[in-house]
Parts: sequence; structure tokens; C-alpha cells
Amino acid sequence: MPRVAVTTAYFDFFPELKAELAAMYPDTKFRTDRKPLSEDALIEYCKGYDTAVIGLDRFTDRVCTALPELKVISLCSAGVDHIDPAILKKHGKKMWWAAGINKVSVSELAVCYMVFAVRRLHFFSSVLRNGEWKGPMGMGTDLRGRTIGIHGCGFIGKEVVKLLQPYGVTILASDRVDYSDFYKQWGVEKVEADELWARSDVLTIHLSRNSTTIGLYDATVLDRMKPGAFLINCARGSIVDEHALKARLESGHIAGAAFDVFHVEPANGNPLLDVPTFFGSPHIGATTRESWGAMLRSGMRGIKDAYEPQPGVYPFD
Repeated sequence: MPRVAVTTAYFDFFPELKAELAAMYPDTKFRTDRKPLSEDALIEYCKGYDTAVIGLDRFTDRVCTALPELKVISLCSAGVDHIDPAILKKHGKKMWWAAGINKVSVSELAVCYMVFAVRRLHFFSSVLRNGEWKGPMGMGTDLRGRTIGIHGCGFIGKEVVKLLQPYGVTILASDRVDYSDFYKQWGVEKVEADELWARSDVLTIHLSRNSTTIGLYDATVLDRMKPGAFLINCARGSIVDEHALKARLESGHIAGAAFDVFHVEPANGNPLLDVPTFFGSPHIGATTRESWGAMLRSGMRGIKDAYEPQPGVYPFD
């Protein structure tokens, strides 16, 4: 019988899942403190356990070396970029991760942010909070009739396509994977990245964070975007050069941006938050009961279904 240490405190929000997991594995240990665990704290917490059900904890070489009895690491998270498969393989540890587990929640947020950005809701809300009402403050635009670019058309990108159908928009998509059948079914035009940047009125990023995407949206790429475009990022913050984006928001080359993710998180004090045409949220893409319930249940499944991670094989590419 596996001895399970749960490092994420989110089971407290789902007492029925907590009870179910405890019934399946009676020796399960749960955390209630939501503060991140340091390496030393993670080692101490998992000592004596052979299975860990985790959120965003980092099992470094030092941590894995100190926990030889730990054989399974089951992820509840939607992303997997905090895991190094080479380290896990070196120490003989299996893992579990399920792709697309939060696709509905993140795609809904992305489409919400599109409307939010083009209608300038962040600005108009600030006007109201300042005690003003209407006046000569300019206008927003409709999303209908716009060209929407989707960079990365995997699980979440596909859901965005489906949600955009009633809006009467032109949808472009760029991805290194061939999704031709899906594009044909949903009326999506496949384009290369350069064309995506040049034509999109609103561009939404749904790429994984890996060696090919970190820093992809640098000054050069942002300059290739259509003047007056809007940029949405509900993927990972490290994909966009935030300093370059701030300069282009201030110049007006990028008309507005709405981000749920940042290069450094927590992002309190990030200079982008001072830009009137920028809206940010604290990485809430999967913060719905539906998504977290699904992610926790996935973590529970991984206790018995874990597999050996392969460096260089999806999602580690």
C-alpha cells in the first residue's frame, strides 16, 4: 500500500476528494499551509513516503537524492515546466501528469480577456473608481469582425476556437503540430508565425514554456505584430519580454494587453501594472472549482498510473 504525502493544500477546498483519497490510502498526509515549500521543508515533509501528490513543488537533484524511498511524483498542476524529467529518471522516480486538464477554464478566461481588452474595460473601470462618468474618454471596439490569432492550438487553443464561433471573427492559428483536420472542421486558417503576427488584431498565446518558447515574444517579434493589435497571454509569463512589451504599450504599437501570467510570480510591483492599457491577474486561469477538482482527481489517479518520464519527449520539449 503506497504511503502518500500530499504537498498541495487545495484538497482542503474539496473535502469529498480528501476523504476519498484518505479512504484509498489510509496513511495519506495532507498539508493545510499554502506557502511554498523550500527544498529542506520538502525533504522533511516527504521523508518516509514513497509517493508524493504535488502542485508546483520542485524536485531538484538535491531533493531527489535526499528522498531515495520516494518512487512516484504525481502532478495535480496543469503545467509541467517545474519538473526536470532527466533528474527524475536519474533517480528512478516515476511521474504523472495529464495534459489539458484545465482547458475549459483557461480558454474561457482568454476569450473574456479579448473582449475585456478591445472594449477597454480596465480603463473605464478606473474612470468610475475615480469618481468620473463618461466624458471625452474615447471608445472601445467590438470583437466581432476582428482577426484573432491563436499561437499554439493544442488543448486550450482548440477550446478558444470553439468559444469564438459565435463572434463572427476570422481565426488564424500557428502551431508546429499539424491540426489540419481540426482547422478544416472549425474554419481556422493555418498560417506561419510571421503571418500570424502581421495579420492578427488580437493575438492570444497558448504555448508551453520550453526551450523554444522562452523569450519568444521579444522586441523583434512584438515589432512584427500588427500596429494597434492586442496581446493576450494566459499561458506562461516567460514567453513574453515584459520590458519590451511595456515600451510598445506606451508607444501605442500594441494597443492593449491582458496577462494572467508573468515572468516572476507573484508579480506585485511589476512595471506593466502601471501601464493604463495593461490588465493583469494573479495566475487565475485554472482557479475554478471545476478545474481544480479535475486536477486533484488527476493527481489521485497518478498514484497508480505513474510512468517513467522521457527527456525530450512531450511535454518535455
